[in-house]
Amino acid sequence: MYHLESFWHQSQVLEGNPLSDPTRRQTFVITPDGYSDSQPLPAIWMLASFLNTGASFLSFRPWQENLWDRVNRLDAEGTLLPVRFVLPDVFTSLGGSQFLDSPAIGPYQTYLFDELLAVFESRYATSRRGLAGTSSGGYGALVSALLGSSRFSGVAAHAADMGFDWCYLPDFPRLFDLMRRYQGLSSFWKAFGEASPKPSDWIPAINVLAMAAAYSPNLSALAPHVDLPLDPSTLALDVDCWHRWRKWDPTIFIDRAEVQERARELSLLYFDAGASDQYNLQYGAQLLSQKLSHYGIDHHFELFEGGHFGTQSRFDLSLPRLAKALTD
Repeated sequence: MYHLESFWHQSQVLEGNPLSDPTRRQTFVITPDGYSDSQPLPAIWMLASFLNTGASFLSFRPWQENLWDRVNRLDAEGTLLPVRFVLPDVFTSLGGSQFLDSPAIGPYQTYLFDELLAVFESRYATSRRGLAGTSSGGYGALVSALLGSSRFSGVAAHAADMGFDWCYLPDFPRLFDLMRRYQGLSSFWKAFGEASPKPSDWIPAINVLAMAAAYSPNLSALAPHVDLPLDPSTLALDVDCWHRWRKWDPTIFIDRAEVQERARELSLLYFDAGASDQYNLQYGAQLLSQKLSHYGIDHHFELFEGGHFGTQSRFDLSLPRLAKALTD
C-alpha cells in the first residue's frame, strides 16, 4: 500500500511573476508504506495537463480511479515496484505554463526542477528521477527530459503536445472571434480575468494565449504580453513568429544532435496517443516515432483506440514500466 502526504513551499523564483500567481504552493507525495523519508527511492514527477495541477491527480472522476487509488491497485497486483510520486502545483492564471520559463508567465521550469526538486530531495532521499504526464503534462515531461539536464532517467508521456501545425493552428479562429467581439486582445484578456465563472467555450482561446505566452512572449506588447503567429484579420501566417513556436515542437527539436544524444541516455522513452485524438496529436506522435526510429533511438510508442480525454487508464501501462526502468 501507498500513503499520501504533502508539504508547502514558499517559492523565491516565482516572486514577482507577471501574472501575480501564488508563490506559496503545495506538493503532494505518494510513498509506499514501510519506507522512511531517508530511504532512497526512485521519484516520478507527475505533470498535470492544461487547466489542472498536482492535486487534480487525486480528484474524484466518475467511473475512473484517481492516481492514489490506481497506484495502490497496481501495488496490490504486484505490477508496480516501490517508487515515490511527486505531484507539484504549477497552475497559472493562463491555465498552464508548458513547464517552461517565460517572461510572460514566470520561471516554472526553474521553479520545478531547480528550486522545488532541491526542496523535495532535502526531505526525501531519491535514487533516480522520472517524469510522467498527460497532454500539456506529457509535453512538459518530454521537453524537460529531452531539453533539460540529464537529471531525469526516464519519461512517460501520454497524448503530449506535438505536431504544432495540426494541434494548435485550428483553435486560432476561436481566439480571433473573441478578439473581434471585445475589440482587441487586451480587452478580451481583461474580460476573461473578470468573468466568473469562466465561460467554457472560451477555453480554446485561452489555450492559444497560454501557448503564445510560453512560445512567443513579448513584454513590449500589451497584456497578456504575447506575439501571435497569425494575422487576426486574414489568418496569414507570420513565419518568423511561427518559427519561434515550432522550435519547441518535439517533432522539430528531435532533429538536433544534442537532443538525440540526450534521448539515447534515457532508460525509458515512452509515449502514446489516441487514434481519434481531438487535437490531432496522433499525427505528431507518429512523426516523432518515425524520426526516433530513423535516428536509431530506442523508444516505445503506442497508438491506442480512443481520444484525448478520459485516458488515465494508460498509466496502468506506463507507470510500472517507468518504475522498473528507474529501478533497474
